[in-house]
Amino acid sequence: MSMLRLPYNTLSAQAYQGLIATKQALERSSLGKPLVELVYLRVSQINGCAFCLEMHAKALRGDGMADAKIDSLAGWRVSALFSERERAALAWTESLVDVAHTHAPDADFAPLKAYFSDVEISDLSFAVALMSAFNRLAIGMRQ
Repeated sequence: MSMLRLPYNTLSAQAYQGLIATKQALERSSLGKPLVELVYLRVSQINGCAFCLEMHAKALRGDGMADAKIDSLAGWRVSALFSERERAALAWTESLVDVAHTHAPDADFAPLKAYFSDVEISDLSFAVALMSAFNRLAIGMRQ
């Protein structure tokens, strides 16, 4: 692993604290910590952020999520370990991470309405955006 290019969290302390405040707000969300961490882990898998992969897998294991579920996250579409609620969230997660190609289609958004309130859909979207931002900082600055 490379050396940290720039200490972005101290150089842009106010901006970084805004991200931390968003993370803390999402921790209090009715989505629940396990789902938020699962989303963070999936975003980090897609973006290839090793630092975040380790952190979120460890958090999920620490909160009691089964290793088999964590280990099969990349194959959630064909795994029996994920609930329909989680599947809807993960489809939306993948759609937003690759928004340049997917354009967040109705086919990925509509299933959310069966499992989440409007506030939860908004929080879920913020979780994806937040982790994408953290991934870009960690990868770009070689954290």
